[in-house]
Amino acid sequence: MHPVSLVPADTPALLAGTAQLAGDIWREYFPGIISPEQVEYMVDKFQSLPAMEEQIRSQGYTYYQIRCGEEVLGYTGVCPEADGLFLSKLYLKKEYRGKGYATKAFRELTALCREKGYRSIRLTCNKGNTHSLEVYRHWGFVQTDAVKTDIGGGFVMDDYVMELPAGEFPENRPLIFR
Repeated sequence: MHPVSLVPADTPALLAGTAQLAGDIWREYFPGIISPEQVEYMVDKFQSLPAMEEQIRSQGYTYYQIRCGEEVLGYTGVCPEADGLFLSKLYLKKEYRGKGYATKAFRELTALCREKGYRSIRLTCNKGNTHSLEVYRHWGFVQTDAVKTDIGGGFVMDDYVMELPAGEFPENRPLIFR
């Protein structure tokens, strides 16, 4: 098995492919957690190619495709904060979930954080996304807040804020960055 790598989506073609992947994953995963109407709204507002381009341009986001060899398994989006990293997105295609790929991708992110000297990783997760919340807790994240955010269009994000301090980053050798 090839190691898991994070490949920067730093060309128009890679970013477009990542945005397409995001829409496909969101439409498969999130119904049942949020309404189909909210899924479509959030895909357009946060996961579409124009949204990703704007996040990169104005907020400092970096998007990566999660790969095993040349196979695209999913994607992640991160943004530096004052002394840490905001993990905005970490999603896998259905057929790759539950096989350890998310953990391997997450370890790559923690290796990047150690390299850059970040003191923590912070994320938000929908309160109804119980499986992901369990995974984040397993990785050592702790809930630091609960927030409801009006995102427009009559929709609200009802999330837990979770954080992993640098001292809790998994210790392992960095995997593969390209």
